[in-house]
Amino acid sequence: MKIAIIFGAQSFEHEISIVSAIAMKDILKSEIVYIFCDEDREFYHIPASQIKSKLFSSGAYKKSSKLTVKNGGFYQKSLMKEKRVDFDVALNLSHGADGEDGKIASLLEFFEIPFIGPRVDASVMSFNKLFTKLYAKSLGVEVVDFEVLQIGAYKISLDYPVIIKPLRLGSSIGVSIVRDESELEYALDVAYEFDTEVLVEPFIESVKEYNLAGLKADEFIFSIVEEPQKEEFLDFDKKYLDFSRTSQVQEAGIDSYLEENLKLTFQKVYGSLFEGALIRCDFFVVDGKILLNEINPVPGSMANYLFSDFNAAIERLFKSLPKSKKIAIDYQYIHSIQKAKGK
Repeated sequence: MKIAIIFGAQSFEHEISIVSAIAMKDILKSEIVYIFCDEDREFYHIPASQIKSKLFSSGAYKKSSKLTVKNGGFYQKSLMKEKRVDFDVALNLSHGADGEDGKIASLLEFFEIPFIGPRVDASVMSFNKLFTKLYAKSLGVEVVDFEVLQIGAYKISLDYPVIIKPLRLGSSIGVSIVRDESELEYALDVAYEFDTEVLVEPFIESVKEYNLAGLKADEFIFSIVEEPQKEEFLDFDKKYLDFSRTSQVQEAGIDSYLEENLKLTFQKVYGSLFEGALIRCDFFVVDGKILLNEINPVPGSMANYLFSDFNAAIERLFKSLPKSKKIAIDYQYIHSIQKAKGK
């Protein structure tokens, strides 16, 4: 199996995507083809032997072959004609906007390129934290209390302390903990720098947090349950390191009852919406109740560090990708109109 990793794109999380893509070189046993999307949304074929962070920060990637997207794949110019870049499946590893909001999924689906990653509906829903909350509640999955503010609003109804998050962003960018009213305006201004809407949630002290990744092939395949390092919250710098993780982490010390219920909740969230994707769900446990905190539709380094056999999981997912239904266009309606008009 040959995997094309699509990474970069126009996003606040552009650099994190590069880190994730580089990490895959040490993880995937399959042959890798690197396809980089720069800030101008131009695609480049990057030789695996050259994949280093400096290639992108220096702009040297522009010396690589530029690609165009057509039905069936990515193409690069050769001496006499265009040649399709050879791979079996694409892996969407673009974090944030473009990669997680549905744009790249739309592109790949439109041009009938097989890919691992969330489809359009799943991307749109999980990229927006409000939509995620509403989706979870519709499934009977509990979430943390919340309210949404639009740019220019500086009053909240929740009790302090609260946590402020841009509505459509990840990696803890623009996130602040606010302990009293004197800190609120500044925290909101920071968040409004990245989005026109923000999510406000109560900040729960000493909450139990667990991460679980998984996918659906012919059956659900789960990772171990991880209990993240205990800090107030993981800021951008700490999460940045997470995206380059390649060694398996320690399993959380929880009982079988909680583990089983985390997996059942994960299955509800994954449903049929996330078919074709490997996702990670972050859960809180408060007073014995499981609350969905976030859905990570394109987790850092694909959450490889949570799986005992990540390569086997990816291969099984590749063999179980959803098929799009081909619609036959026969122009029967137009023919009937023409016939009625005697044409």
